[in-house]
Amino acid sequence: MVHRSRSSSSSSSSSSSSSSSSDSDTTREHWWLRKKKTKHAGNNAASRLTASTAKLLLLTAAQRVLPSTPMTSNGQPSENSRLLSSRRDQDTENQAPTACESNPKVRGVVWSALTSVFVAAVILLVGFERVFGDAFAPWLGKLPKDPFLAALAILDKAPVIDGHIDLPILVRARYANNASAVDLESEMPGHVDIPRLRKGKVGGFFWSVYVSCPDPGKEGKDFLGGTWRVRDTLEQIDVSKLLISNYPDTFALALNVEDIKKAIVGGKIASLLGVEGGHQLGNSIAVLRQYHALGVRYVTLTHTCHNAFADSCGYLPGIIPLHGGLSELGRSLINEMNRLGVLVDLSHTSDATAKQAILHSKAPVIWSHSSARAVHDVPRNVPDDILQLIGHGEGKDAVVMVNFAPFFVAEPNNATVKAVADHVDHIAQVAGKQHVGLGSDFDGIGDVPVGLEDVSKYPALIAELYSRGWNKYELAGLTGGNLLRVFEGAEKVALDLQAAGTPPVFDLYDKRTDIPRGHSEL
Repeated sequence: MVHRSRSSSSSSSSSSSSSSSSDSDTTREHWWLRKKKTKHAGNNAASRLTASTAKLLLLTAAQRVLPSTPMTSNGQPSENSRLLSSRRDQDTENQAPTACESNPKVRGVVWSALTSVFVAAVILLVGFERVFGDAFAPWLGKLPKDPFLAALAILDKAPVIDGHIDLPILVRARYANNASAVDLESEMPGHVDIPRLRKGKVGGFFWSVYVSCPDPGKEGKDFLGGTWRVRDTLEQIDVSKLLISNYPDTFALALNVEDIKKAIVGGKIASLLGVEGGHQLGNSIAVLRQYHALGVRYVTLTHTCHNAFADSCGYLPGIIPLHGGLSELGRSLINEMNRLGVLVDLSHTSDATAKQAILHSKAPVIWSHSSARAVHDVPRNVPDDILQLIGHGEGKDAVVMVNFAPFFVAEPNNATVKAVADHVDHIAQVAGKQHVGLGSDFDGIGDVPVGLEDVSKYPALIAELYSRGWNKYELAGLTGGNLLRVFEGAEKVALDLQAAGTPPVFDLYDKRTDIPRGHSEL
């Protein structure tokens, strides 16, 4: 979420298919579950499909026209005839011959007609592909030439899983968290509602249970002043889960990758929870465990303020570091996040925090809503030297989910869908296309890029990237597959740590004086 707009606030762990799945299940399989194919392989597949279709038509025609039992020229069974015929074969033999079987001329006419129809269809599809291509593309296993139609086809198979949507804070500001007063099936005042989610082909998103950084004067330099941030976070978790449960035909609470896949395959929108800032933990790793138990699956280490765990990048340049990156308690926090399977989110963190977290975390990491600093130089965006630590080569597996906030995308009045695509392209070039995703920040930003005005507009971005040469498998990774891989990686690390008997982390913030540190203090 963009800090300056907070005051107003108006603005699927294992594969879902197994080796025992039927062929029909495989044909419906989402692209993120399938291996990436090269362009050459895709063309070969289309060619094989066309050839198979032709063979099927020819065989069908032959079966209709020719006798079912192989015969010699004198009408006797040939050496290829079956030795033992079934009752069905005997019944068939007792039936009167059809017109085609008894009259060679009729058979020839039917054969010629079918052949002519098939040849004409091939000529139309091959010779007039530009005219009929989009209409017949699905039949040939191809995408439409029109980028927008291609984007819709891709999103039907690989819907968007957005890393960061701020609907809960809008509900807090506009409706005082009264979930019964919110009608998500009608047009909402922000960027998100059910009709627009459906139009935008959204298959899932993280509901950000954000509350703002506390007043420094009340919190104090050691973060010990009472600020009610844990209470407020619990309220945001509560309203998010209430809204999810109010629309069971649309939303499904997701706690892991398998839940995400199950929701999407079932036509629902997978709904995950993310905490946007370590200041919401109350300096306590125990609070993290309780958030996890309530369904939280990522924690952003900082927002625009430093906290007891890590340094923030702030909002504008010039924030003075406090810890020089992670504090010791911050390293312990990441250890516990790894053990639980909570994703480490590095959006909003300082460069030092991000670098140290990448090296310290045993699990893959994410940026839930950040763009590329080389494209637009603001502290909130990820610089190239950090992008080079992930992806290509021996880098940490990670996904950077591109933010749509105009202030992070381009100079004033220059934020467009093309500008957002530039960020996607740049991250892909530096880290690899397997390490970029989408984290719009919708409902947390006061302004939007031209062409990406709300959640219904995701297809415009996919169309832009398709026109730039991204193929359907790369785009399926961008829309959600890359996040699922990273999330699955974090789940595996958690399972391994738990299987090894790794105990929970009990480290306490060293500046706390309200809790005994040993038996002598009881």
